[in-house]
Formats: sequence, C-alpha cells, structure tokens
Amino acid sequence: MESLARNQAAGADTAAPSDVTLIYRQSRWTRLTHWLWAIALFFMLLSGLQIFNARPQLYIGKESGFGYNNTIFAIGAENTAAGPRGYTEIFGKRFDTTGVLGWSGPAGQETSRAFPSWATIPSYYDLGTARVVHFFFAWVLTTTLLVWLVASLINGHLRRDLAPRLDDFRRLPQDIVDHARFRFHHRREYNTLQKMAYGGVLFVLLPLMIITGLAMSPSMDSVLPFLNDLLGGRQTARTIHFTVMLLLVAFFIIHILMILAAGPINELRSIITGWYRTDPPAHADNAPERSA
Repeated sequence: MESLARNQAAGADTAAPSDVTLIYRQSRWTRLTHWLWAIALFFMLLSGLQIFNARPQLYIGKESGFGYNNTIFAIGAENTAAGPRGYTEIFGKRFDTTGVLGWSGPAGQETSRAFPSWATIPSYYDLGTARVVHFFFAWVLTTTLLVWLVASLINGHLRRDLAPRLDDFRRLPQDIVDHARFRFHHRREYNTLQKMAYGGVLFVLLPLMIITGLAMSPSMDSVLPFLNDLLGGRQTARTIHFTVMLLLVAFFIIHILMILAAGPINELRSIITGWYRTDPPAHADNAPERSA
C-alpha cells in the first residue's frame, strides 16, 4: 500500500547517488504510513477473527436469530458417525473444513472454534481483550489514513502520483498483459494497475471498513443514526465488514506476490530506505517492467 512520492527534500538520505538508476522514490512520510497501516491491519485482522469466533455466522438484514432465514455464511462443528467435524457453510452449501475451520487444535485436544487459535489474538478465547486490541488499532488506522489524506491533498501527491490519467487507461490492456506474463518495468511512476489497486484500497476498502465498523457500534447509533439504515442494518454492515477484510487479505497476497516477482530486494529497499533502482536510461523503453 505504499504511496509514490517525488519528494526530493534536502537531507542525508535524499542526497543524489552517483548511480543514475538509483532514485529516491519513497518519502519518510510514505514509508511511515505504509508500515503503520501494515501493523494496524495485521492486529485488526487477528483480533477481528477472535471477535468473529464469538458469533461465527454472517447475515443479510437488520436482524438475526433462529426465527430468520438470512444466514449466508457460517463456520461451526457437528457430531458425526466419524466423530466431531468442522464445517464451513456458504449460501447453504456445506464444506468439511475439519482441522482448520470449525474444529481444530493439537491432536487429541481439538476444540470447536471458527478460526483456529494460531490465527487469532489472543490465541485463547478472550472477547474482551480482542475488542480492546481491535479498536485500538482501528483508531491507529483511521487517524493515519485521515492525516495521510489531508497531507496528500495539500502537497499534491494524490493528483500527481495516484490519480489515473487518460493515458493510464489507454495503457491498461497492455499493463494487464504484461503483468500476466510477469513482464515488469522499474520506473518512478506507478503503472495503471498499481494506481487502480492502491486507489481501491485507500479510497474504497479502508473507508468502507471504517464506516461498517462504526455502524456495528451501538454507541455510534446516537451520533450517526442513519448509518445502519444506509448499510441495510447492523447485520448487513457486519457482513460487508467481513467481506472487505477478505478483499484486503486478497490484496495483501497479490501485493506480496508482485513484490517477489518484481524483485523483492529492490522493492523492500524502496519502502524501507526510500531508494529505488530504475531501469537504465538507455533501455528504459524496451526493458521488462519490474514495478510491483
């Protein structure tokens, strides 16, 4: 989720190197927000799975319970002739997920829980601690996102680096083909797919995650009473919240795969130190693209 910055501010770490292919691509602020988001989302994910374990079902609508038929997703365990088995049910279709979802744990010590202990914070069942961790990092995420947004509007970062231009959309088909063939370029600018992916995360998924999180909070009903109705009810908001989490996990997996394919040393150096190695100028137009 790193944001491209052309900031060439004075300082030791932005001094021009003798190698013209090595550029200062990521500012201190870009690197700081990137890692704050990564840390916050990590703790929110694992604590969120612990919270989900307290009610491992998702619904569409304003109400839920035995008297309603609006369950679209559920994780649980059941007794069978072969012993306890875990299952995951999606839109009425049930899958055996024993050992991972529904019924998991060390051999002989399995327990009934939606997500296994290694995937939750804390590893043991503790809803109160999970909520404290989840809400703390939710505020870290929200505050960082708001500060980043204001700063990016003021310094022109959004307009200059992330906003797609007409030429970007013209290059989109070729970008898709190049990525499918693992043909990348090292450039200062983001390509079209990067702009669309980062823009989708920063301006769609993260805000939607925050809004649905607020809608699930009873204390916010008096502050934003229209929010629940706008989202179709608290249970629908919870389902959207969970879906956005899955999309963010998918983005993370693809993001890591692209970093590995494009050259992990160069990509990690960029987001840790700010320095990024581009294609040699003489071959910039023909070299394979390697920018995740």
